[in-house]
Amino acid sequence: MPSPQKVAWAQLRVGVVAVVAMVLLAILVFLLTGNTSLFAKKARIYTFLSDSAAMAEGAEVRLNGIQIGKVTKVDMSGSDDLRKAIRVDMDIDEPRLKQIPEDSEAAIGAANVLGSKYINIKKGKKAATVRAEGTLPALDTSTFDDVVASGYNTLEATKEMLKRIDNIVSVVEKGKGSIGKLIYDEQLYSNLNGTAAAARKMSEQLISQLSDRKTTIGKLLNDEDVLIGDLRKTVARVNLLLDGLEQGQGSAGKLLKSSELHDELRKTITEFRTLTADLNAGKGTAGKLLKDEATINQVNATLAKIDQMIAKVNAGQGTLGQLMVNQQLYDSLNGTTREFHEFMKDFRKNPKKFLSIKLGLF
Repeated sequence: MPSPQKVAWAQLRVGVVAVVAMVLLAILVFLLTGNTSLFAKKARIYTFLSDSAAMAEGAEVRLNGIQIGKVTKVDMSGSDDLRKAIRVDMDIDEPRLKQIPEDSEAAIGAANVLGSKYINIKKGKKAATVRAEGTLPALDTSTFDDVVASGYNTLEATKEMLKRIDNIVSVVEKGKGSIGKLIYDEQLYSNLNGTAAAARKMSEQLISQLSDRKTTIGKLLNDEDVLIGDLRKTVARVNLLLDGLEQGQGSAGKLLKSSELHDELRKTITEFRTLTADLNAGKGTAGKLLKDEATINQVNATLAKIDQMIAKVNAGQGTLGQLMVNQQLYDSLNGTTREFHEFMKDFRKNPKKFLSIKLGLF
């Protein structure tokens, strides 16, 4: 049986080996899961954000996508400026500070689709670099956030549209509606098939008629001699017509070639221009009517009198006015006219009656 000293010594060695193994395992895991040096000296810098976007402590800090540190603290800053409501403390490998210009900007980025956040520093252009305990300005992402928010609305609208399209497709698959019946209705398919067959038969008949030299269209398409002959005759007639025009034959030819007709047209145009000039100058009756104020006033006075006369007639004044509005006078004239017609009828039937009376008086 081993002595107690040997047992204690064996247990101590096992414990030391276990501790060393755990330390080595921790170092190995750290080296495999991070890009920062384990024994590198750290420097702390800060940045202020308007919203933490659910970023937790321990998140990565990257410089243009390359990991250079960790986020050690995310807390309220206590500032009244809403753009600096959140303070983020970052521990950076001290040698990396020389690679971060003062005008670099920090912003929150998403590492994956699950929402893991990190701080990404966009490298600036200044020669001066940030120092330990320095502050980096934050990139204004309000516009980007607005775009993302509007993207959510667009996504919702797209989802609603896809839902409607899915409903339409389901209705079509059930054979409902015009499109559904067009796809699934056997009777409609048979009708369309019959229509297509009839159209094909009609086209075949048309092609056969076009190919047949006995038909009018067939002769026109297949008998090249007749077609060319007709075209030549037409062209010859057109040439004859053009030759006649060039020689001054006919009314159109005289219009093109006759100098007398040309002179008469020029004379007519000249007279028309003279007449227009006289009218514009106020010459003649028509010119005075257009330009002379006295003539225009007389015409206006005459029109005014005519308006007054028409107004009196409409009001029933005078004989003509009474004739238009007086029903009794109208009836009397109508009766007189009717009696005159009766008299003329009697006179045509028996003119001797009226002649004998006339002779008797003499």
